[in-house]
Amino acid sequence: MRISPSIIAVSAIVVAFGVLVLGVQLLTPSRPLLVSAGFDREGFTPNADGDADVARFAFELARPAFVTLSLTDAAGATYSIRTAQRTPAGEFAVAFSGVVDGYVLPDENFESEIERRLIPDGDYAWTFSVTAVEGQESGQLEGVLRVSEADAELPQLTGFSVSPHVFTPNQDGIADRVAINAYLTKEASVTGYLIDEIGERYYLSPRELENRAGEVGWQEFDYEGGVDIGADPPPDGEYTVVIEVQDAVGQRVSVRGQLTIRDGGKPRAGVLGQGSGADVVFATEPYDPAYFSDRDAPGALIEVPDNPDDNRLGQVVVPVGDLLIFKLVVENYGSSPIRTDGPPPGTVYQQTQVPAALGAIEQDGVWRVGIQCETSEESYPYRWAVGAFDDLTTVTDAATDNVYYFLEPGQRSVVWGAIRMTDVVKSTNPQQCWAGLIHEGVAVANNRIGVRDILIADPEAE
Repeated sequence: MRISPSIIAVSAIVVAFGVLVLGVQLLTPSRPLLVSAGFDREGFTPNADGDADVARFAFELARPAFVTLSLTDAAGATYSIRTAQRTPAGEFAVAFSGVVDGYVLPDENFESEIERRLIPDGDYAWTFSVTAVEGQESGQLEGVLRVSEADAELPQLTGFSVSPHVFTPNQDGIADRVAINAYLTKEASVTGYLIDEIGERYYLSPRELENRAGEVGWQEFDYEGGVDIGADPPPDGEYTVVIEVQDAVGQRVSVRGQLTIRDGGKPRAGVLGQGSGADVVFATEPYDPAYFSDRDAPGALIEVPDNPDDNRLGQVVVPVGDLLIFKLVVENYGSSPIRTDGPPPGTVYQQTQVPAALGAIEQDGVWRVGIQCETSEESYPYRWAVGAFDDLTTVTDAATDNVYYFLEPGQRSVVWGAIRMTDVVKSTNPQQCWAGLIHEGVAVANNRIGVRDILIADPEAE
């Protein structure tokens, strides 16, 4: 049987390659797993002065391996730099600044959590060991490293506080902000953030005080969830508050606390526009002395106006001394409740009265409906709650016994009230009057709604 020349040629090539590989193995024996390792200097001074602050550890592996580098001091304490870190074959270098995982000595007691810390001055025995990724091969080298002039003072955070622990970022004037404070004992960079239950971070901006952020002194974070700049706050839930500082040599410490976010959201509400007729109903009615109110004795409330003719647009004529009545609808179209307070709808103001005269002071975060006219001396001097109290959600603060009223998301409410018109300004008669929805201490959510001409009719005027 004759063998094909091509088969003979291929066989010859295979045999030649095998001989070549065997020859290389015989002439070049396998290198050890750990080819070389060591620091580039006998000692260094980790103090951030720009001179010998770092020691460089270089090593070479012939094959992939798990590498471990540790230091042991004279007392036998061991500090880990690398622990069983998988590394491919080749040459590598590690810049060591003297900072290792956090540790606390037996006689030390800190408020902060020590995350990274500089090792003290002294002579350290270093050990570098490797174990092959595949097989049982291993190797180890040892040496000595001296640390001196180390800036080993830790930056500490003391007096840490979070207040309040339940935070409701919705601009209702109740627990809208949380104060996070701690005292820094050594200059360091400062970072504050919240961590949610899945690990997402929400960073905080420090307040600028007499001392700059990161200088020795109080570090303060005043957090409102971003609502004040129109952003949505983090979702309701449980959060860990963290203040973290790191000094120039890389030492890092932190403090942690707990914070609950509840009822958060950018409040959004408005006067409801109408498809036809007036957005704000204006009407008139004779005055009754029973309507008179002051701080000590609230008067009778007027009924909700329900005459269909009041929905028409046009000038409203009010006999002097009678009531200018209004009616409108408020809608909470946001995702969070809005807080309100008295006086209740149906309250009658004398033209010269303001809410304080009825015992209703302005409160940051409270929403009220206001009425203003051209002759008013103040912005929206007449104000009412955004709904009848029986139609609102009532919440009592267990700590203070304060009662708060809320219009819930998606809820609508009818608001009405009256002003007794007693003053006639000839140069401004008729005058324009209008409604507004005021978020006190924040903004006028709806301004100059339903502007109407109001004529005060005085039969005794010339």
